[in-house]
Amino acid sequence: MFPKSDRRSFLGAAVAAASAALLPAKVLAANQNAHSADARVKELGLSLPAAATPAATYVTAVISGSMLYISGHGPAKLEGVKAGKVGVDLTIEEAQFAARATALNVLATMQNKLGSLDRVVQLVRTFGMVNAPAEFTQQPSVINGYSDLMAEVFGTEAGKGVRAAVGMGSLPSNIAVEIESIWEIRA
Repeated sequence: MFPKSDRRSFLGAAVAAASAALLPAKVLAANQNAHSADARVKELGLSLPAAATPAATYVTAVISGSMLYISGHGPAKLEGVKAGKVGVDLTIEEAQFAARATALNVLATMQNKLGSLDRVVQLVRTFGMVNAPAEFTQQPSVINGYSDLMAEVFGTEAGKGVRAAVGMGSLPSNIAVEIESIWEIRA
């Protein structure tokens, strides 16, 4: 039997060949575009910020084999993004917006490193950190702001992975959310 990655490539090629034989070229092109993450960003009307630059001694992204590792990112500087502790200075909805703004920063870094978001195979892991007091327990709801946008951009299969959402006593510059992630990518 083929290893999982070879089966996926083999099956993908077989499906593409069968589709080409059965569907008119115009329908096939529209279907392929529907799965393009780059096109989906445009369809959603998202504007990606400039890719983040390291604030200390690290890099924002590393490719190792077929894996892309993204360093911890905070929210993009957008109107309405607030800093502070969730549950004290920010509501859950404001923190979800900060998590969504963080997703924009991650997408910008990925696009900068990969050249195209279409190289993404799937999100493997998200580690979400929420700046909150010890009694705050809604960290998963906050990180949904990030996870929901990734599912919108990459689809429910490729845009969801395993995840941890934890509370932190503080985060750099008092940001509400910091997120790091791991992705499987195409060569």
